[in-house]
Amino acid sequence: MNLTKAIAGRRSTRDYTTEAVDEKLIFRLIDAAVQAPSAMNQQPWTFTVIRDQALLERISQEAKACMLATTPVGAHSSHFQTLLSDEDFQLFYHAPVLILISGNEPNQWIVEDCALAAENLMLAAYAEGLGTCWIGFAQGYLNTPQGKHALGLPAEWTPVAPIIVGHPKSAPAPIAHKAPSIHWIG
Repeated sequence: MNLTKAIAGRRSTRDYTTEAVDEKLIFRLIDAAVQAPSAMNQQPWTFTVIRDQALLERISQEAKACMLATTPVGAHSSHFQTLLSDEDFQLFYHAPVLILISGNEPNQWIVEDCALAAENLMLAAYAEGLGTCWIGFAQGYLNTPQGKHALGLPAEWTPVAPIIVGHPKSAPAPIAHKAPSIHWIG
C-alpha cells in the first residue's frame, strides 16, 4: 500500500468482528513498530499482547472506575462521565487484541519513542486491512500499580500506547481535518 494512502486512510476503528487476528500478522505489526526511530536509538519499548477477552473486560471495568475517580471537571467531563458510567461501554470495543506498547527503561523521551512505534503499528495494521484505535481511557489506569499488576508488568515499565487491533465490521467514515497552522521563519 502506498504510504500516503495509508496515512490519509487510517482511522480509529471502534467496531470489530469477532475474527481472531493471526499471530504471524501480530508479529508483522510489531516488526513494523520497531522500525520506528527512537531517541539515541535506544529502542526502549516492549509489547504486551492481550487476547484474553475476560481479562480485557476486567481491565475495562477497572480503568473506567479509575477514570471516573480521577477525571477533573472540564469541558468534556459530562460526556466522559456518561460514557464511563455506562455498564455496557467496554473500553476496548470488544476488539480481539490489545497491544500495549510500554517503555521498558527510564528515559526522558519514552512517550515520544513509544508513540512513534505506535504510529508505525497502526499504519501497518491499516495496510493489512485491520482496524486500530489508541485507547486513551486505559492509559492512566494501566500506568498505576494495579494496572501494571493486572497485566503482570514490571513496576519500572511505563505503559504508553494501548492499541486495540482487529478486523473492522465496516470502514470508519472519513473525517474533516483542519487546515494546518504553519508559522514560517525565514
